[in-house]
Amino acid sequence: MLRLIDEFRPVFSSKGIELITPEVVQTLTEEQLIAILPTVDGWIIGDDPATERVFEAGKNGKLRAAVKWGVGVDNVNFDACKRLGIPVANTPLMFGEEVGSLAAHYVIGLARQTFLIDRGVRAGEWPKPAGISLLDKTAALIGFGDIGKSTARMLNAFGININIYDPFASRTDEDEMRFRFYGFPDRLEEADFVVVTCSLTKETKHLINASAIERMKEGVRIVNVSRGPVIDEAALISGLQSGKVHSAALDVFETEPLPLDSPLRNFERCVFGTHNGSNTVDAVRRASNQAMKILFKFLDID
Repeated sequence: MLRLIDEFRPVFSSKGIELITPEVVQTLTEEQLIAILPTVDGWIIGDDPATERVFEAGKNGKLRAAVKWGVGVDNVNFDACKRLGIPVANTPLMFGEEVGSLAAHYVIGLARQTFLIDRGVRAGEWPKPAGISLLDKTAALIGFGDIGKSTARMLNAFGININIYDPFASRTDEDEMRFRFYGFPDRLEEADFVVVTCSLTKETKHLINASAIERMKEGVRIVNVSRGPVIDEAALISGLQSGKVHSAALDVFETEPLPLDSPLRNFERCVFGTHNGSNTVDAVRRASNQAMKILFKFLDID
């Protein structure tokens, strides 16, 4: 939203709202937020630490309402908002197609090692790594919400069998016919690809850990487009070092931006993103308009 902010400024101006847009790469710190929030009436939250301390500081000032831009809410302390009487909501069902298409893109890229080929050509080489076909391969899909459903549909179109893991999945008769549903980690060893699209909760933190990786097929490829801490990076690094994990495509990390000294940077076959899965112009407009609509309603602004 910040990168398209000039497009939205007239909306705020027309309602007599002064818009404050701090400079930020990924997230603001708690201390930065504590300094800013007492001065504002409403907050559109990114992936910033929306903690109890932050909301308390805001409540002690002018803060009256907040909206989490996007789907993931693991960074927002809803209990603190409830206790402090600060209305808060997110913008669900905004990015299923966008993040799902990125997940499918990563699956294809890891299968054919297109990223590695690109790097070689740019370096003056002419690499021809042998990939693997997608037809009749199996993907373990962790999470079957809006993003998971889009991912499953796209991967299924390539002839990939889909094993779904989501204890709260709502599914249709068509889903039952096309996909197989299991309790994690049952039959995880069948998967050629493990694709993570679930929310980050206490239950899913480090769900992909050393024990889970040990159960996986030799040479498994792992994709994460959800939240970094769903994967135990230390366990993933060990799996990459041993060859158990052939490669990984990660749009998200336990620490963001990815530290310069992260051992993950040593694995050429891996592909890294910048927590950018939802970032298309269309999706940003859609989520931003929804976030503004909710915030204006909270603040009783027509």
